[in-house]
Amino acid sequence: MTRGTGGTAQRGRSGPDSQGLLDSSLMASGTASRSEDEESLAGQKRASSQALGTIPKRRSSSRFIKRKKFDDELVESSLAKSSTRAKGASGVEPGRCSGSEPSSSEKKKVSKAPSTPVPPSPAPAPGLTKRVKKSKQPLQVTKDLGRWKPADDLLLINAVLQTNDLTSVHLGVKFSCRFTLREVQERWYALLYDPVISKLACQAMRQLHPEAIAAIQSKALFSKAEEQLLSKVGSTSQPTLETFQDLLHRHPDAFYLARTAKALQAHWQLMKQYYLLEDQTVQPLPKGDQVLNFSDAEDLIDDSKLKDMRDEVLEHELMVADRRQKREIRQLEQELHKWQVLVDSITGMSSPDFDNQTLAVLRGRMVRYLMRSREITLGRATKDNQIDVDLSLEGPAWKISRKQGVIKLKNNGDFFIANEGRRPIYIDGRPVLCGSKWRLSNNSVVEIASLRFVFLINQDLIALIRAEAAKITPQ
Repeated sequence: MTRGTGGTAQRGRSGPDSQGLLDSSLMASGTASRSEDEESLAGQKRASSQALGTIPKRRSSSRFIKRKKFDDELVESSLAKSSTRAKGASGVEPGRCSGSEPSSSEKKKVSKAPSTPVPPSPAPAPGLTKRVKKSKQPLQVTKDLGRWKPADDLLLINAVLQTNDLTSVHLGVKFSCRFTLREVQERWYALLYDPVISKLACQAMRQLHPEAIAAIQSKALFSKAEEQLLSKVGSTSQPTLETFQDLLHRHPDAFYLARTAKALQAHWQLMKQYYLLEDQTVQPLPKGDQVLNFSDAEDLIDDSKLKDMRDEVLEHELMVADRRQKREIRQLEQELHKWQVLVDSITGMSSPDFDNQTLAVLRGRMVRYLMRSREITLGRATKDNQIDVDLSLEGPAWKISRKQGVIKLKNNGDFFIANEGRRPIYIDGRPVLCGSKWRLSNNSVVEIASLRFVFLINQDLIALIRAEAAKITPQ
């Protein structure tokens, strides 16, 4: 009985112990199986993420001890998370949905983000403002190019292409303001070699009006080839506009594109005036001109330094002459609306020489005199002596007499010049002495004391006058 009871007691004691061991073994196996399952799931996640390529390869840290984050790092990491969420909401990255939470590797990456500060998105980038300012700078520069205007640049380029000489350009071209030779050279080199200045100048020249460009091209200097062709036209001939038009057609490559027959005729007359044609020879100056003669010495005397000797006869003669001059002035003022001599300055593109009231034109280098009466006087005007043609407007006239000569139109349509001064008048190189007269033809060169003029006749009006005279003579 005792054994039986003892056996049953041992069995009852061993039952709960074995049950506890079984439970502990089952729990250990369960936890082991869970850890294996979690490791297999983490390995599958890593493999799938590497296959998709969503997570870039990052450098592993050599430090194994993880430290706690400070307060400022926590704040910065929260800002970085909010910025990544905003990016995910605006544009979903490939391989991730908008509602999915970041993985553990991404959390580690975000925790390291404070080392690279993220700039706030609403603040504008400073590079954009700089680009806008740089793009506005050339517009301000084009408004103020300095003393050189676009018309001056175009004049300079055309003149250099015609002459290939900056000295000739400086002497022959009339710019908007006065430039020195050094300034002209520096501007030309800047247009050639400075890309900023050349670009701005080209932009400004493209904005010029076509009429302004045509006016500038008409002022281009004549090249040596053009003057050589013009010099072949004889000085004794009477060339017309058709002659110069034919010259343009025969030599289109030699002449500038803006040349006209009228411009060629005007330049030919200027060349004839200065004896630059092939059949003209320059006459040497007389030897006695260099010596001071009596008349020149008399002109240099200052009358105020002389003693004032009272002469009643002379005063009476001066009074009579003064009355006569005043009477002539009144007559001229009454006839001023009918016949008068107009003085016009020659600047660049001058107006046409003739109109329906101009009989002839005495054309100089600086001014031109329009003859509108049948008789005009030439000389040097003073306070007490008023004449029709004041030659002092053309140049130095201290050697010219107060009344040097008279130009008259006969009834048959011929013009004659009479010398009434002390110095001779040269007509096409021939001297006309005091008291003599000479017939003037079209394009005659009139030279008075180193001042040269070209005498141009209005052929249409003179033809009408001759026809009127022919009708009157038979009656």
